[in-house]
Amino acid sequence: MNWIINEHLREALADPTRSPFCTMERTMYVLEHPVHTEVQPDGRTRYWGYIEAIDKYLRVVVENDGQTVITVHPDRNFQKKRTS
Repeated sequence: MNWIINEHLREALADPTRSPFCTMERTMYVLEHPVHTEVQPDGRTRYWGYIEAIDKYLRVVVENDGQTVITVHPDRNFQKKRTS
């Protein structure tokens, strides 16, 4: 897949002080190896992936065009959501 990273996210990923857990490499890993995906009511898709190096799940959100990556964040509640 040819992912498009929006400009705001690209700037955030380039600055480790803004998002220390979220890097371009980890974002791409989650998109290529999701442990779970979910389509939101607005058509955007959420991807979750586990990053062993930081012992966290990251949530990556892609626009409804299926290519434009708009956010990436650690999701500390993911495990709880999946086991509920």
